[in-house]
This record gives sequence, C-alpha cells and structure tokens, in this order.
Amino acid sequence: MAVRLELHVAGRIEDYALIGDMQTAALVCRDGTVDWLCLPRFDSHAIFAGLLGTEEHGFWRLGPAHASDAEPPTAARRSYRGDSLILESEWDTPRGTVRVTDFMPPRDGAPQLIRIVEGVSGRVPMRSALRMRFSYGRVVPWVHKHEGRTVAVAGPDSVWFDTTAETYGKSLTTYADFTVAPGDRIAFTISWEPSHKQPPALPEPEQSLQATEDFWREWVEQCTYHGPYREAVIRSLITLKALTYAPTGGIVAAPTTSLPEDIGGVRNWDYRYTWLRDAAITLSSLLRTGYREEARAWREWLLRAVAGDPENLQIMYGIAGERELGEAELDWLPGYENSAPVRVGNGAAHQLQLDVYGEVTEALHLGHMTGLARNDYASLLQLKLIRYLEDHWDEPDEGIWEVRGPRRHFVHSKVMAWVAVDRTIKLIESGDADGPLEKWRELRDDIHRDVCEKGYDKERNTFTQSYGSKELDASLLLIPQMGFLPPDDKRVIGTIEAIQRELSTPDGFILRYPTSGDNEGVDGLPGDEGAFLACSFWMADDLAMIGRVDEARKLFEKLLALRNDLGLLAEEWDPHLKRQVGNFPQAFSHVPLIDTALRLTASGAYGG
Repeated sequence: MAVRLELHVAGRIEDYALIGDMQTAALVCRDGTVDWLCLPRFDSHAIFAGLLGTEEHGFWRLGPAHASDAEPPTAARRSYRGDSLILESEWDTPRGTVRVTDFMPPRDGAPQLIRIVEGVSGRVPMRSALRMRFSYGRVVPWVHKHEGRTVAVAGPDSVWFDTTAETYGKSLTTYADFTVAPGDRIAFTISWEPSHKQPPALPEPEQSLQATEDFWREWVEQCTYHGPYREAVIRSLITLKALTYAPTGGIVAAPTTSLPEDIGGVRNWDYRYTWLRDAAITLSSLLRTGYREEARAWREWLLRAVAGDPENLQIMYGIAGERELGEAELDWLPGYENSAPVRVGNGAAHQLQLDVYGEVTEALHLGHMTGLARNDYASLLQLKLIRYLEDHWDEPDEGIWEVRGPRRHFVHSKVMAWVAVDRTIKLIESGDADGPLEKWRELRDDIHRDVCEKGYDKERNTFTQSYGSKELDASLLLIPQMGFLPPDDKRVIGTIEAIQRELSTPDGFILRYPTSGDNEGVDGLPGDEGAFLACSFWMADDLAMIGRVDEARKLFEKLLALRNDLGLLAEEWDPHLKRQVGNFPQAFSHVPLIDTALRLTASGAYGG
C-alpha cells in the first residue's frame, strides 16, 4: 500500500500533548507527530521545528499507515497514564486498534524520547517517519549507520535512533514500516549526545517506562491538596514540575518560542527562560501544595543567578542563571500559521520591571513562613533589594507586561514595590534579619499613599493602569491578593467591577489591558491578543474574596473547560477563534489555576 506522511501540518495549539524529562520537553500532536523538541535543554536549538514551519523543518510521526492522498489519522483517544507525564494515544483503524506510548524518562545519562507501539486488536500497518533537522530546521544532518545504530550528526550534536524495526532512508527521512498484532510491543528511541563523545548507551525502553511511572507516582504522592479540584491541580502541578530544569532549579515560563498571541501577528516571543515573576509565583504554588524541595532548589538558583549584582536584578535569566539572552529572528521559519517573526532569545531581559522585586520577596517570605530552612544569604539578598527600591521605587518602568512602548508609572509595579517592603518589614519583625525598621515603615507608607493618590480615579472609583491614565489593567486585580488593601475596601470592589465592565470578553474572560488593533498601543505593538488566562483566574480569586463565591466558582469552572483534553493551557484564549493562543503549556496559566482552586476549596465554593 502506498503511504505518505508528509501531509502533516502543525495542529492547533490545544492539539498538543507535553512530555518531558525536567530538562527539556517535546510536543506531540494528535496524529502522533512530534513537532517540537529542543535538545539537550529547553533553550537549545530544536531538532524538530515543524511547529513553527513545515515538515521540512523536522518532525517525527509514528502512527497507522495511510493512503498517499490522505492526511495522517488522528488518535481516537489519548490520555496521560494516571498522574504522570506518560502519554498514551490509541487509533481505531479498519484493521484493528493500536496504542502508542510516548515519554521522556527523568534523565540519567543521555536525554531520550521513547515511543512504544503496542498492538491492541487486529493487525495494524504502522509507519515511523523521522526527519531530523538541526538548528531549528536549518541544518540537514549527516545520517549514517554506526555499529547497527542510526546516527544523525551535525556540528556539536548527534542524535541516535534505536529500534528493532527495520529502517530505511528516503527523501532525507528515516522510515520504518511494520505491522503490529495483539501483544506486540515495538520501541523507538532517540538519544542526544555531543557529537565528539562516545555513543550513548543502548536504551532500555521497558525499564525506562517503569522508572518513569514510578518517578511520577512518588512525586505526586507528596501533594497535600485533596480538595474537589484535585484532578486539575495535580495536572497543573505535574506541568509545572515538567517546566523545572532539574540540574539548577530554574523554571521556564513555557517550553516553546513564538507561538503567537495573535494568530498571523507579530506578538511572538521566546518563553524558554526563567522569568523571576513566573518562577516566584510557581514556587508559591508548589509550597502551598507541599513541594518544599522544588522551592529550596529555586531559592538556590535565585541566589546564584543574582550573585554579585543584586541591585541590577534582571527580570529573566537563562535556566542556569545566564544573563545574556540576546534576541534574534529566524527568517527561514515562516512561523506558526504564518505568525512571523520567529524569535529566539528575549530582548525584554534588561527591561526595568519594579514588580519583580515584590514577587521575589513574596516568594522568599512564603518560603520563610512555611518552614523552608533558613538561608542567611537569602535574607541578605532581600535586604539589598529593598535598599535598591528605596532609591528607585518612584521611577517609571516597563511593567509586568513588558511593554515595548515608553516607560510609565504602572500602578501594579508600585503595589509590588510596597509588597517587597512590607514582607521585608515582617522578616525583620520576626527577628530573622536586621534592618532600619522605622525607616522602611515610613517607606511602606509613602508608597501606599503615592499609589492611592496618583493611581486611583475617584470619579470612576477604580485604580488605573498607570499614574494619570484612564486605562484599566488586569494586574490591578492583585491589589487585594497581595494585601495592599482589604477585599471589602470600596476602591477594590470598584476596580474589580470596572475591570469586569471594560476588560471582559463576551465569554466573561479577562483581557490584560486594551489593545488597539492596527495601531500601536500602550505596549508599543500592533495587533490584538486574546483573553489572558492568568488574569481570568485572578478575577475568580477576587470575586471569591469579596464574597461573590458562586460567581467565582462559575468563572473558574468555565476556565477549566478551556483546558485541552489533557488538562493543558496556553497563555491566552482567543474569544473570536475559540482556541488557545500563545506559548504552551504556560506556567503563568497553571499557577493561578492552582491558587484559585485552593481559595475556592477553602471557601467551600465548589459544586457537587
């Protein structure tokens, strides 16, 4: 039978599953195609970049064989095996049913992606088509045999392909055609190794599968949350763990680059780095659900990353603490659904965002409050950050959303500066640090007064995006959550209601701030974007805090319904296209999901 696999095009963002080994991650489409994988780290060059281009830029499809004039069939069913990151996809074909199990074992040696094909019923013709393209699809490697193994080599990289199935090369692609019957299990593995080193050890797929399942079972058992939203919370926690770079404790915002916030537009960014903000809120969620080891590792990462220069805190670093994240455009990639440019690196790394001082200090404070072992350097760092804020809190900045327009006095930034000072005062009051207590109490009061005088619109009874602005901003929803004002303050309630009126989509989800379509707006960029999922969770949190718990629960459950069939969320939801947009999966979406679930559980606001 003639077969063809190259008709595959990238799926919708929500069509993808995540697998990973806590050092890198792959995205697997519903039709069994791996369209994205960077090796050996999250921020390494991709060997499969079809997600941002075409099949010419690298992919690996494994699924039922099909006619040459048809697109690859999609799996009838897929799910994670229990509470793990092991993906199981099943196809029902006229000839029978087949299952493919995809996973990346927690690393002990070379990074591996393992795919096991299992016959369920009948006799199903299968095909593997592996097209490796190094350097984000730009480089065709030299593929040859070495002692019976297939290896692809280009520059510093080598990828080894192992299987018991017979393989052959055609059109710069490695194929395997085979048939599986009930009980048959045929494994395929790719392993990465520096090209100058000896070949990686032969894989042991079945043993690796068991070890991977054991790892995730033992990790999930540590979770202290047992409320009504446990399924959603556990899947989000597993996703956050998968986004943690195990060797250093750094946490990436997402494992992808340039998945667009606006399909066909230019709002395409590289999220494979550690934002202090994202990592700090991730740490908070992990601590609240019982995961202290991850919190300790992140704190150690933070101390290494900012060592020697805490006053010049960057908003993001590389996953090992690298400071230089120069931004570049990959002009040979057309982008996801022609959303160009494709960017690697991130030019926002050196922006001034005063809010990160608050997020980092809040994370350190929570670690202290939940019994994380004392670290004197962490306390010293906190004091140094406040000394910096003493002189700089009243400056304009680029704000939480990394605007590429002019700096402003963003209200959220000032609120988070207040948080940094407030939490440090609490640290001193606890006796675990020394500092000028009265001076910093006055500073805390000064910041609070400044925000309430200059960032509040009395006529509309709402805080505004920045001083002197009439625009709203969903980050203002964090005002009661951070304790800046109590939830029953009329200014808080007025702000929540104003954001509901002016920043809600018809579905009731929340935009970050107004965008201006074809013209450049506050963020300095053309085009629109979808509803920002984190902001929508923040709204649910706030509604619960002000006593509108039924409304909060309904919004939360509408948000849960936006997850894909595997429980994963991107950064945003496009209310017009009714689909997920932005990098995927996104830590900044899964963290507030956890936080809102905890709040609703504590309030008893859940159905059933």
